[in-house]
Amino acid sequence: MRANDVRSSDVLRHGAYACLQVSEAVRRSVAAAGVATLVERLGLRNEFEAGDGHPSEAVAFLRRVSAKPADIMDAGVLRADVIVHVASTSAAPVATFCAELTRLLEPTIAPYFLSGVVRPTSYTGNAMHNFAYAHQVIQQTGAVMPNAFLIPMRKTAEWWAKDWMQRHTYFLPRYDDTGRLVNEGHALAAAAGIESLMRRTYRNQTFPAPEGAYDFVNYFECADADIETFHEVCANLRDVTKNPEWRFVREGPTWHGRRVRQWAELFD
Repeated sequence: MRANDVRSSDVLRHGAYACLQVSEAVRRSVAAAGVATLVERLGLRNEFEAGDGHPSEAVAFLRRVSAKPADIMDAGVLRADVIVHVASTSAAPVATFCAELTRLLEPTIAPYFLSGVVRPTSYTGNAMHNFAYAHQVIQQTGAVMPNAFLIPMRKTAEWWAKDWMQRHTYFLPRYDDTGRLVNEGHALAAAAGIESLMRRTYRNQTFPAPEGAYDFVNYFECADADIETFHEVCANLRDVTKNPEWRFVREGPTWHGRRVRQWAELFD
C-alpha cells in the first residue's frame, strides 16, 4: 500500500490587469464609460477599501506615476496611463469583465491584458512559510498603501530545462564547506520587503508560458515611506552575486501607479 496524499495545485484565484493608453482628447468620454455599473453588476469589491486582505471578488483602479523599460520591450505596459485589476475565485467574472470593458471602450481604446492565476505555493515547506508568508503584509486601504507596482517577467528556457529540485535551490542561500555565506538566494535577497510590501503574483496557466507570454505577473503595494524599500528589494534580487536566480529572469517594464477609489478618478 502507498499513500495517496498528493497536494493540490488547483487554481485558487483568477486575475487580470487591463492596461489602457488614454490620450487627453478622449479622457472625458472614457471617464463616462459605464465601468461603475459593470463593477456593481459583477459584485466586485473595490480593493481601495480593503483592509483585511484581498477581496475574493475584486476590482482596483491604478493611475500612472511612471514606468521604466527593462529586458522585454512591452509598449502595452510601458505606455499605460491606467491599469485596472480584476480578480475572482472563478474564471467567468474575470473573462466577463475583460470582455465588457473592451466593449465599453471600443473603438477609442483597445485594452492590453495581462492575466494569470494563483495556485498553492510550490517550494514552500513549513519553515519557509513561517519565514516568508506567515507575517506578510496583507492588502490594506489605498489611503494607507497608495503605491502600486507591476512587473511582468518570464524565465529563460535554460531555467525551465532544470529539474525542479535544482530550481528550488536558487530560492535558498548557499554556503561553502566552512559555513560561509556564498550568496543570499531569492529568499534572503527579498527579505527586507516581508514587513512592508504587499505582494501578489499571478502565474501563467502553463509553465513555461507560451511563446511571447509572461510566466509571472508580479504586483506590489506599499506606503510612501516604503517606496525606497521596494526599490532596494528589486536591486537585491537583480544582483546575481546575491541572487543567481536572476540570470534566468527577463523582466518587462516596471510600472508605478497610485491607487484611486473609482474609475472616474483615474481621469481627473
